[in-house]
Amino acid sequence: MPEQDSVILRPAVVGDVPAMSEMINAFAAQQQMLPRSQFQFYQHVRDFTVLEHAGEVIGCGALQFVWSDMAEIRSLAVKEAWQGRGLGRRLVLHLLDQAREHRIPRVFCLTYQDAFFASLQFHVIPRESLPHKIWGDCLNCPKYPDCDEIAMIHNLSEE
Repeated sequence: MPEQDSVILRPAVVGDVPAMSEMINAFAAQQQMLPRSQFQFYQHVRDFTVLEHAGEVIGCGALQFVWSDMAEIRSLAVKEAWQGRGLGRRLVLHLLDQAREHRIPRVFCLTYQDAFFASLQFHVIPRESLPHKIWGDCLNCPKYPDCDEIAMIHNLSEE
């Protein structure tokens, strides 16, 4: 099995979109995350960071700014064969560093993987406490209006 040291963390490029879409939507088919269209990936490709091994995208995640003091971690995934090696953690820590660089004090996520995010000092919050602007994507969600994702937040200003 390849070593984690051979994994590169880099900004996503347009050519990564098919691999990111396939990976995210495979997890969505298992009800582990929400689906995303290729159009959505192309629209937000500059928000994404990928994990690459030997030219293959094996993980991805995005940091999307939603307000002057808040960003969201979205579409975080690591291929199953690579899970359990700290790569998801590496991605989240990188995205949190990006938020710090932009002086964003709070980063939230909507997730089904609450234990993973809790291990990174995110804590559960009521979904209703998030700004209404973030719910625009929800209108196109197959689970709308019966959202079952868990809202979590990381307060960088409290570190």
